Amino acid sequence: MHGVGEAKLPGNEAHPLHRQRRCAAVIAGLGWFGLSVPLYFDVHGALVKDLSIPVTLINYFSYFTTETNLLIALTLTIFCAGPQAEQFLTRPSVRSALVVYIIVVGGVYKVLLRNLWHPHGLQLLADIVLHDAIPFLYPLYWLVFLPKGSLRWSDPAWWLAYPVLYFLYSMLRGAAYGTYLYPFIDAAHLGVARAWVNGIVLLAVFFCLGVVLTAIDHALASGESGWRGLGRASEL
Repeated sequence: MHGVGEAKLPGNEAHPLHRQRRCAAVIAGLGWFGLSVPLYFDVHGALVKDLSIPVTLINYFSYFTTETNLLIALTLTIFCAGPQAEQFLTRPSVRSALVVYIIVVGGVYKVLLRNLWHPHGLQLLADIVLHDAIPFLYPLYWLVFLPKGSLRWSDPAWWLAYPVLYFLYSMLRGAAYGTYLYPFIDAAHLGVARAWVNGIVLLAVFFCLGVVLTAIDHALASGESGWRGLGRASEL
């Protein structure tokens, strides 16, 4: 009996590479669109108001949402251009870390930030792409297509490097300019102690999500091995 070992479980290699590339291209395309729209409006607004373009660009790239979606778009674009090439951004640990980051992007925006502004037209569409579509589609892409079993239990701790550095940058930037990127780490309004507590709580969320993702990775790898073993046994 053939075919049992080829069940299309999440992460199973039975998925054709071209299907994975098509899905990666769609998500990457959405990401580039979502990133380009606010960039256009920010630069256009700066030109109209005669503001500094370099400062505008720095502000644009200072948001965690922008940086995370940019990393995902780059990672998927690199994969589409060379599926077999080994790059830092295409390592399983890095691609898995991006799942944690983008889930936090979507969750924090939905719970804490969505009501702070009300975009319209293209800006609304880009907002939905960056905060709803990509946070849903990229974890699903990881679940369905990426091979499982390579993550280590130490990975969630290493994945904290990016959010820790970002938090420190945000606090230093806020102290220097007097304005903070996000209200929940606004030390000028909340006080330094409260802002740091909020930041530490958010870092704990990153870590816990990383542990959950690693557990899912191990569970799916074990399940896949079991299905393959059953397939080999059925062929005897």
